Amino acid sequence: MSEADRPAGSIPPILLVGCGRMGSAMLAGWRERGLAPSIAVDPAPDAARMAGPDLAVVANASIIPADFSPAAVVLAVKPQSAAEALPAHARFAGKAVFLSIMAGRTIAGIGGLLGTEAAIVRAMPNTPAAVRQGVTVACPGPGVSVPQRTLCERLLQAIGVVAWADDEAWLDPVTAVSGSGPAYVFLLAELLEQAAVEQGLPAELARLLARQTVAGSGALLAASPDDAAALRRAVTSPAGTTEAALKVLMAPDAWPAALSRAVAAATARSRELAG
Repeated sequence: MSEADRPAGSIPPILLVGCGRMGSAMLAGWRERGLAPSIAVDPAPDAARMAGPDLAVVANASIIPADFSPAAVVLAVKPQSAAEALPAHARFAGKAVFLSIMAGRTIAGIGGLLGTEAAIVRAMPNTPAAVRQGVTVACPGPGVSVPQRTLCERLLQAIGVVAWADDEAWLDPVTAVSGSGPAYVFLLAELLEQAAVEQGLPAELARLLARQTVAGSGALLAASPDDAAALRRAVTSPAGTTEAALKVLMAPDAWPAALSRAVAAATARSRELAG
């Protein structure tokens, strides 16, 4: 079936390289939209559980049938495994678009492993993709056609919101903010739960309050036209309990400085992974 004949919203044949947490989340999103017969490559024994009528799972690239022609090759392996894993898929260069979600790996670096014909889109999604609430920033490399960019956007929209970067260098701070960001939010919930227990609340109630406060605040932020600062001010009554807490958290040497250092450290690590 040609792309023109494919039903609206369905996903064409994909070669998924890596079935880890993010690869699995993307696969689930594609299946919800209707995935044409595809192939996943992953040597892990438990990867076979993802097989189905729409997906064959193979242990290595040598088992991929010679006549398989994917519209996109999605690179979802760990960045440290790129040099070993990518060259085996170079035969698809010039035919399929390569969509990489490997943190830190540059378009030039990926191209060096796949060959000069490879059309590459580099993207950084985040783990809320597992519930289709992710955000992904993508950057097209040289030679990526408009239809290939459109296809990559469709693949990424299956797991959440998509934005495009004009400058690949943006993807390092993107990785630090949204790629690593869920961990910062989970840490907030973890610490809020611990603090509640310290103040005498039962552990079960502390966990309920922490989790639902973080989840509900995120939902409110997503639904509100106001920015985060305006929502914060709306909760902060003069001389009230929230103001007392924020005087501690917003001290110059507290959250403002710590979060700035954290994002800077993650950005630097993302750049190191390109090496």
